[in-house]
Formats: sequence, C-alpha cells, structure tokens
Amino acid sequence: MSPIDKIFSNEIGISFFWKKETQTNTPKVQLIFRDIGFLLTLNELKDFSDSCTNTIQSQCCSECMDPEHCRSLLLRTPSDKIDLAVNRQEIHQIQELINGTIFKMELKSWINGLSFN
Repeated sequence: MSPIDKIFSNEIGISFFWKKETQTNTPKVQLIFRDIGFLLTLNELKDFSDSCTNTIQSQCCSECMDPEHCRSLLLRTPSDKIDLAVNRQEIHQIQELINGTIFKMELKSWINGLSFN
C-alpha cells in the first residue's frame, strides 16, 4: 500500500498528501518539482500561485537571446529564504501544478461538505 494519496501531476512535478497528514485538521500538501519539495497548506499554495502570476508578468533581462529557456525569472516561494530561478516554460508548468492541486483540494472539500448536508 502506498504511503501517499496523489492529488495532481504534470510534466514538471507532482502533488500529494502523505497518508499520515490526512488525519490532521489542516493537512499539508507535498508539492515536488525540479528536485525540490515543499510541504504547504492550501493558503500557502494560493500565495505561491499568486507569486507565479507576478513572475509571469515580469520581464526577462533586456539582452536575453532566448527568453523562453533562459532562467532569468525569479520565483518567490512560500519560504522567505528561498527564491527559484526559472524560465517561462517552467513557470507556466509550476503554476499549472499549483492551480491543479488547489482545484482538486477545493473540489474534494466541497464534495465532502455536500455529504454532510
């Protein structure tokens, strides 16, 4: 039996709950991409998605010859001490991973709420 409950995945990463985490009142999601793992709450995921939006709206350096693949964009993470250098393709994949995770978590919460009514 697997120790995880998968939430969402795409080309860049995966999100899941550790089965032991699902027993708590505010379970945290393990979000993994580019050999980096974050253990985040739903609100932290939403803040991370907002950071992705801000990064997407920023510009590459002025002399960039290949803006799609140049890692000149700085993505703020939920950790105050960690920022990531990403390219345009990666930032879109990261945001898709985060937003897909948020969607599935909120959908599951909504469905569970219906069953109590």
